[in-house]
Amino acid sequence: MTTRTLPSVPPCHLARVRELLQDGQRKLLGLVGPPGAGKSLLAMALQQAFADVSQVVPMDGYHLANVELQRLGRADRKGAPDTFDSAGYAAMLRRLRAQQPGEVVYAPEFRREIEEPIAGAIAVEPQTRLVITEGNYLMLDSGHWAGVAGLLDEVWYVDVDDGLRTRRLTQRHEEYGRSREDALAWVSRTDEPNARLIETTRPRAHMLFRWDD
Repeated sequence: MTTRTLPSVPPCHLARVRELLQDGQRKLLGLVGPPGAGKSLLAMALQQAFADVSQVVPMDGYHLANVELQRLGRADRKGAPDTFDSAGYAAMLRRLRAQQPGEVVYAPEFRREIEEPIAGAIAVEPQTRLVITEGNYLMLDSGHWAGVAGLLDEVWYVDVDDGLRTRRLTQRHEEYGRSREDALAWVSRTDEPNARLIETTRPRAHMLFRWDD
């Protein structure tokens, strides 16, 4: 768990999670939204609020490796829907829904410092009642992505001011080695087309979460 200071989750959203957990059964909560919306931040804040019963399993762990993106000719579009193992992600969610007592489900984690996924980095114990999964394409209706929403008990759309979102993205790309010029170009060429696609899935969400509310 990161040591960074996390924002508080509004009481209404915490209450909603408590409602989901009332029956004592495992729940899968999805957080969806465009790049830079703050999905990871919300996931960490929720995990902190429900520390004894929750685990975060991000979609980003299912990024295809850089060598495979190069082979497929998709390296310059990393982050687009077809640059993930969407079938593998859906299969992992099915495993989490059917997890047996005594079984540990291992999920991959994406490491930004090396821009690669690492297999088996996240352990989900069978007693974990709340699995929080966050990513861009949880409500996309094409390919293997189309089966994801049905595996989740609830999906929240994470929204934020576009100007703040693009500033966050640019800063993130710079922090991980891109020049200012390259960061702005990547946001314009790759992140924003993905953001527009993700925006079309917003009406399918159960709840809207806005950081500036």
